Amino acid sequence: MLPRTAKMDSRYKNPDNDERGPWTSGDLLRKDVQKTGLYTITTPSGKQFNPPTGRSWRTPEYRFNQMVKENRIWFGAKGGNVPRIKRFLSDVQQGTVSMTIWFREDVGDNDAAAKEIRKLFPNDPFGTPKPEKLIEKILFLGSNKGDIVLDSFLGSGTTAAVAHKMKRKFIGIELGEHAKTHCYPRLKQVVDGEQGGISKAVKWQGGGGFKFYTLAPSLLKQDKFGNWVISAEYNPDMLAAAMAKQEGFNYLPNEAKFWKQGNSSENDFIFTTTQFITVETLDSIHDDMQEGESILICCKAFQTACKTKYPNITLKKIPQMLLDRCEFGKDDYSLNIVNLPTEEANDMDNEDDAIDNESVQEIRDNKKVANQVTLFE
Repeated sequence: MLPRTAKMDSRYKNPDNDERGPWTSGDLLRKDVQKTGLYTITTPSGKQFNPPTGRSWRTPEYRFNQMVKENRIWFGAKGGNVPRIKRFLSDVQQGTVSMTIWFREDVGDNDAAAKEIRKLFPNDPFGTPKPEKLIEKILFLGSNKGDIVLDSFLGSGTTAAVAHKMKRKFIGIELGEHAKTHCYPRLKQVVDGEQGGISKAVKWQGGGGFKFYTLAPSLLKQDKFGNWVISAEYNPDMLAAAMAKQEGFNYLPNEAKFWKQGNSSENDFIFTTTQFITVETLDSIHDDMQEGESILICCKAFQTACKTKYPNITLKKIPQMLLDRCEFGKDDYSLNIVNLPTEEANDMDNEDDAIDNESVQEIRDNKKVANQVTLFE
């Protein structure tokens, strides 16, 4: 449920200082004829009213008299008007169902978004920002505090900034340069307590933090002959860390033992090297191992005799060990989007029942200004 707006609450007044608080009045007439609703009403000033032809009062006479005693019927300030039912703000639903059309006064527009981003980056504004109020409404409807919000096309960082201010966790992915020129500095400003966008509305004062990761280059590339080779962008430490990750090891180089670059358990280790592994090299490592220890050696090549020489030493060749596991050498990974089944139309049969008269009136009001809608690029 969306919180009630000031505009919605402004309809409620309290001209008779009712102790139950502000109220608005509703029609006492119904659009058809019910026999129990055919009776004469006498107002406090002495005027009498009967329902028009083809209509009847909404409540039976005994219930109407009870409502008069409860001060739930309004006859006007001088007591001579057609009776109306008092509807108290304290009795209505303290929230509202989100409508299909969102107007600029509720979620902002392109102009508001442009002004927000220019305050953050006066010398380098982002071209197509979204207003923070729009993202706030989406996150309010679709998540709770502490949930994780994913934006895989982060742009200028609006989703991450709003999620942080709303006390959501977030993951943002952006492959463009604005990941560094906009997203990173924007989130630093958010943590420092910047007061743009929704900050004042949510009483944001700063705090928290975030981690910024850079995507590594492709581990393998094809040479001019079409053979897969280790990318020249990888130094030995990067390669060792990458192989530990691929094989499920924690990358934790041991300062005393060069062959202990990572471990998956207390006695299981990994060693990555681009050197050719000989029997002598293997013997040296084995002699340095303690009883119960095992190791996976990832290398470009090794002598055939090394393959089965020690049961606690496993050898794998790079890049053959990786080619069937990952996809290398692509700049664009197209996602295979599966069409999800659509909801049956009858799921929406009762939707109108959930919209109260107040919401219907607001829809009618909104139709009058429908030409003001601004679509986001």
